[in-house]
Amino acid sequence: MKEKLFGKTLIDLQKVTKELQLPGYTAKQIADWLYKKDISAVGEMTNLSRKAREVIEERYEIGRKDPVKVQQSIDGTKKYLFPAEKGRFIETAVIPERGRITVCVSSQVGCRMGCLFCHTGSQGFQGQLEAGEIVNQIKSIEESDQVTNIVYMGMGEPFDNLEEVLKSIEIMTSDWGFAMSTRRITVSTVGMIPGMITFFEKSNAHLAVSLHTPFPEERRKLMPVQGVYPLERVVQEIKSWDFGRQRRLSFEYILFEGMNDTSRHVRELARMLNGLKCRVNLIRFHPVPGTTFKSPSDETIQWFKDSLNQKGILTTIRASRGQDIYAACGLLSTKEVNS
Repeated sequence: MKEKLFGKTLIDLQKVTKELQLPGYTAKQIADWLYKKDISAVGEMTNLSRKAREVIEERYEIGRKDPVKVQQSIDGTKKYLFPAEKGRFIETAVIPERGRITVCVSSQVGCRMGCLFCHTGSQGFQGQLEAGEIVNQIKSIEESDQVTNIVYMGMGEPFDNLEEVLKSIEIMTSDWGFAMSTRRITVSTVGMIPGMITFFEKSNAHLAVSLHTPFPEERRKLMPVQGVYPLERVVQEIKSWDFGRQRRLSFEYILFEGMNDTSRHVRELARMLNGLKCRVNLIRFHPVPGTTFKSPSDETIQWFKDSLNQKGILTTIRASRGQDIYAACGLLSTKEVNS
């Protein structure tokens, strides 16, 4: 079985060319073909000598995958389904809005975090995605050349696959790769502190933390990770870092009717986030199988937003997108596996 080139960094490619006794500049040429052009075979790398192509082709293949299914919402949102190992699938959402095209990528097949409100968690953990499989979700979609923003908010917990996630960000942001600004990339986490620290050290991409309630016992019921990495410790760690001007911090807050949408929650959120330059993104909950949660009324969501803003916490409401195409994370891939 041939090894995949797609997903290798420039250093990785330099090791490949050295091993194959090819000129040093060949690594940069390969990277250019992989990430700046659209090829499906090593033989298409026409500025490499025929001998070089033959030597590479003996052991390597490009390694990209096309989506097996795509659905489009009436609001323009698309959901792509990509094949993964062992008959599994991963999801990639494309969200067009006001001159931007945001791609929401997956970092794992399934997830082991077990959040009660997330359908991906019902699949359990099926495996890690390699950097090439993450980057492929951008390179192999119809909108590839138009992507302006990338969010790691699809299937999986990015910091549970930190090495491959950081590698994929390197490919996206390096001049030999996609040459995107880190200001266009946001990584979401449930609050895995060791991974978050390494992320702060090695990347300037934005951070989004899944919060959902400021009270420990409530959060533990929703998100088992609370028992390992308590939210108070997560926030303390964040406050110890100087984000500077480049990195943006946000907290994701799904509202559940009668559970985390009260004035008590507003007060505790304001206390917890006091002193942090951040944004709270309020998200409507859209039902998934196996849960009894409901979203509050639009009036309650607006009141919650206004209340937090009045306390000095910049708060916005995220627009709901793609509800007619299984947009909630994990729904489409689960449906495909079970069909």
